[in-house]
Amino acid sequence: MIETERLFLREFRDSDLADIQEYAGDLEVVRYLPWGPNTLEQTREFLSNVQRNRPEHGFAIELKQEQRVVGACRLTVKDQLNRSGDIGYVLNRRYWGRGYIPEAAGALLEFGFGELKMHRIWARCDVLNFASARVMEKLGMRREAHLLQDVFEKGVWRDSYIYAILESER
Repeated sequence: MIETERLFLREFRDSDLADIQEYAGDLEVVRYLPWGPNTLEQTREFLSNVQRNRPEHGFAIELKQEQRVVGACRLTVKDQLNRSGDIGYVLNRRYWGRGYIPEAAGALLEFGFGELKMHRIWARCDVLNFASARVMEKLGMRREAHLLQDVFEKGVWRDSYIYAILESER
């Protein structure tokens, strides 16, 4: 578990199902994600899978004050030899604009560079996902690439930005 001023980044629990479904089933929340919107059954399957397989560094984002899950985040080690990995995040729309994702993603960067001894951490976002791009810029990540039609998601080709930060830039 990782603790920040307002959040716990922790493992998912059975009791999180309704909270996860609230954001996973929201078309606006998942607009730029490769999955969703989820049915309740799909969310139940996700929760079962994530609990069974325990992703290496995948976390539920719990608000301390409300004691409820409002999103999820992860850091995935992509290349152990070169000490690089990527981050991703999603947040319930009712909590947008309050700084929770920069707080959670910032904690992931600290964890990655500190505990995991990562050298480089990167993230991808759809070029139309202005909020996600702002989050990465807020974290000190720099835009390294604009990839044209690099992913086919939800029936259309999409462009992506790649942002990254090095351990020495923190």
